[in-house]
Amino acid sequence: MSLSIRTARPEDAEALLEIYAPYVRETAITFEYEVPSLEEFRGRIENILSRYPYLAAEEDGRIVGYAYLSAFHPRAAYGWCAEPSVYVEMGQRGRGIGRRLYEGLERIGEFQNLTNLNACIAYIGHADGHLNDASVRFHERMGYVKAAHLHRCGYKFGTWYDMIYMEKMIGTHKKVPEAVIPFPELKA
Repeated sequence: MSLSIRTARPEDAEALLEIYAPYVRETAITFEYEVPSLEEFRGRIENILSRYPYLAAEEDGRIVGYAYLSAFHPRAAYGWCAEPSVYVEMGQRGRGIGRRLYEGLERIGEFQNLTNLNACIAYIGHADGHLNDASVRFHERMGYVKAAHLHRCGYKFGTWYDMIYMEKMIGTHKKVPEAVIPFPELKA
């Protein structure tokens, strides 16, 4: 696979939204009901890039997946934690694209002085046509462990879904942590 990983740009919004839209319309992987507008999606990319990495996976010049970190919680004490998200084009899943994207996020997160990655994963315990446990298995393979299980907290497609939080420590929890470096300030 001649896959390259690069920083996503706001002008990638259309290609990234094409990957994301089927997840909104056909799955419970995201709890969003409506596909965001192109302008809103572009704004999300710009907002995330102001502090966190947003990566795109390209193959033969075409984006086939993307991943990003975002704030786990807005309160200051959570500043060393981030939430990872990954979306791979439906027909390209299972090829290691998500792994490569997550590995990139983790490396950058370490350079930023982040300590915890907390993944928020929709869960039902069995496949139902809109959700299976592939995301939980992916995170386990990536070294994440289950930290919390919220029951029936999301409703989509006429079904109540659970939410599982899985965590991975990527940094050292020092007595006085180093300041988190915003993504745009990292040196190449």
